[in-house]
Amino acid sequence: RVVGITAACVILTFPISLPARIIGGKEVKRHSRPYMAYLDIQKGSERTFCGGFLIRPDAVLSAAHCLLLVFPGRKLNITVILGAHNIRDKERSQQRIHVRHWVIHPKYSHEGFQNDIVLLKVGPNTSPPGHLPKPLDLAGAECKVAGWGQTSVTGDTTNVMREVKLKVQNGTICQQLLKNYQPQSMICVGDDYSKKGSYKVSAGDSGGPLICKQKAHGIVFTRISYFEPWIREQLRKFSLQDLPGSPSSD
Repeated sequence: RVVGITAACVILTFPISLPARIIGGKEVKRHSRPYMAYLDIQKGSERTFCGGFLIRPDAVLSAAHCLLLVFPGRKLNITVILGAHNIRDKERSQQRIHVRHWVIHPKYSHEGFQNDIVLLKVGPNTSPPGHLPKPLDLAGAECKVAGWGQTSVTGDTTNVMREVKLKVQNGTICQQLLKNYQPQSMICVGDDYSKKGSYKVSAGDSGGPLICKQKAHGIVFTRISYFEPWIREQLRKFSLQDLPGSPSSD
């Protein structure tokens, strides 16, 4: 059974629906995933949550649909929480950062979740560009997806970070099953033998990273290497936004 694909964030899947629930996973060791980010997204009285991950100390990568699918438009109040394990606890390790600058891929489309990627600025530029993954044939590789989303199809939720192992499938399978699948920019992930997976759209998991061979290769199934030129260009622009009077995305 193919669990799904993601189009712009490291580790989501969607067989027509978006991935966001960690099904069949287990709680991770506390604070063992320091790159993980939790996005609290608000528009007026409405609120939703997503995952994300640091690609360098001042930049978080996530899925564009987190910002645009539920709340179309850009007048959003976004807080990125770093250093969290139990998102409902006031852990001393947590850092809460109000995000004023972000950029969504200009060709993002919720139709098939194409180019589903967003980059958020969470601080001043204090480091060189992150080490983005090189294009690899990942078919058959065992990867991991982590998040704070629902843990079952019945809606059970978790406040602590959980993680599940999934295998990268041959892209031919997804091309046959999903008309909007784009092998150059998406990663097909699933589990043939059990009900494990990052399943449907649920707060907390969308936008999180797909970790393969110790590197983030997907944003809930968006193939990061395909977007490397765009990511590096946005990081360069983020550096310029450190100057007084720079524009913001909200």
